[in-house]
Amino acid sequence: MALKNIRVIEMVGLAPGPFCGQILRDFGAEVIRIEKIGGSIIKDFLTRGKQTLQVDLKSPQGAKVVEKLCSKADVLLDPFRAGVMERLGLGPESVTQLNKRLIYARLTGYGQYGPLSKTAGHDLNYLAISGVLSLLGSPKPALPQGPVNFLADFAGGSLTCALGICMALLERNQSGLGQVIDANMTEGSRYLSTYMHFTRNDDSPIASLLWPQKSQRGRNLLDGGAAFYSVYETKDGKYMAVAAIEPQFFDELCKILEIDRNKFSPGLLDSDDHGALRKELTRIFKSKTRDEWSKIFHQKDACVTPVLDYEEACEYDHNKVRQASLLDGSPIPAPRLTRTPSSPPDRESSIPDLHQFLIEKGIDPAECDQFITQGVVKLPSKSNL
Repeated sequence: MALKNIRVIEMVGLAPGPFCGQILRDFGAEVIRIEKIGGSIIKDFLTRGKQTLQVDLKSPQGAKVVEKLCSKADVLLDPFRAGVMERLGLGPESVTQLNKRLIYARLTGYGQYGPLSKTAGHDLNYLAISGVLSLLGSPKPALPQGPVNFLADFAGGSLTCALGICMALLERNQSGLGQVIDANMTEGSRYLSTYMHFTRNDDSPIASLLWPQKSQRGRNLLDGGAAFYSVYETKDGKYMAVAAIEPQFFDELCKILEIDRNKFSPGLLDSDDHGALRKELTRIFKSKTRDEWSKIFHQKDACVTPVLDYEEACEYDHNKVRQASLLDGSPIPAPRLTRTPSSPPDRESSIPDLHQFLIEKGIDPAECDQFITQGVVKLPSKSNL
């Protein structure tokens, strides 16, 4: 696999950190989770293929264990608020002195400095100050609506952090040195909106087409304002997604639905003609069930697809042919690599012998005995695996 022989020490935090570690593990890295003694009251669902070591991080000896593990590692993943690792004696200034090749990846909500760097927050907060949340949702006066916690936590956070780690690993081949990565969900989310930034601030025809009402969310081309780029309810209370933006796809949509193409030209998004098109599409899609419409539009270039429940997506014909789900129904790692594909295991990997495990990770046998006897390090109970 692509990240074979890369060792990652993952300090256990909430979901964005574990998902970053999961990405690295799915593509071949060895990931060792460091969690507090006794584990967490919040279940970590992103542990497959990882090994878990419980460490008393409040003791100097516990910090010493982590330091020794990092001395033989490639990546340290820090998911804590700015300053937490420093208080544990595990900040980058001290840890990287033991391993100049270590990539110290810090994944936070607001970043390592700034007025909010040590303030609590969640996905919705990061989207809010990034400016992205203002673009999401129905037209005013409805409230902005965040997309669960996909965008900031996992796309802006986990994925950009994993990308930063891979770039740092690549650069290390040239310099021989690691570096500190300041990945945060606010800037990650804002970076994902780069295309929106440039198109919203340009006066070209394409920009005007995308954002005719940029001061109003839900009234533009790609945010639900276009009748030909919207979701419609079907006869059985389910939905179809219509994305017939280009003229040739709109023509095909009109042909299949037996709509007079000249009567219902897309026109401007705020025109009466456009409003009439939305009413007509609403009426037509209510006349059949979602599955009936799915058969009608199957493999037709009208850009119309069924809106599937999350569980239904596993059984959808295209996804089944591509084997887009693992045996447990979870999503297959993406992207696919032809020569070094991912090969995620089914579950978390257990550590059969703690003493031998620590020795293999570079800790002196006498110190291993001391750490184990003092209860500085433990294995999680079977119920935690």
